[in-house]
Amino acid sequence: MSRKQRLTADDWLQAGLQALAASGPEALKAEPLARALDTTKGSFYWHFEDVPRYREALLSFWRDLTTKLPAAPREKSEAVAQLHAMMRDGFGGDPATEAAMRSWAASDAAARATLAELDEARLAHLSAVLTKLGVTNPDIARTLYAAKVGMGLLSDDVADETALTTLVDLVLALR
Repeated sequence: MSRKQRLTADDWLQAGLQALAASGPEALKAEPLARALDTTKGSFYWHFEDVPRYREALLSFWRDLTTKLPAAPREKSEAVAQLHAMMRDGFGGDPATEAAMRSWAASDAAARATLAELDEARLAHLSAVLTKLGVTNPDIARTLYAAKVGMGLLSDDVADETALTTLVDLVLALR
């Protein structure tokens, strides 16, 4: 007879990110999450006082997962490589979860604040990379970031990567 492994708070938070990406914020409730994890609601309430506290924890968990940015580049060649990597690979995390978070932020103040904090950190890093390349106009960083976010909301097609690479090449040619 085998025993099920005891779930951790992180297991519940990972399940929440998956549920959010698949079904939106309506899925962030104890019962559907418990079903997805093949356990009881009691396990949920063992880790989280209530659903609002769970949602707060989920936002913090996601923010912590996605704010890991590389160190500021020291050389121009490193800055070029980082710029290409950011526009190709994004800023970490799952694109579907990012899109779901952005959708959730449209109707939830806490999600909106978390996303604003994350966007600010990412934009600051992108601006630092561009400054290393001699591109100091903050509108360029904002435009590149908006293009990356927008492409992620459109699709994950190879054509999007080509379009973003073209945009980066254009910015690099202008410096």
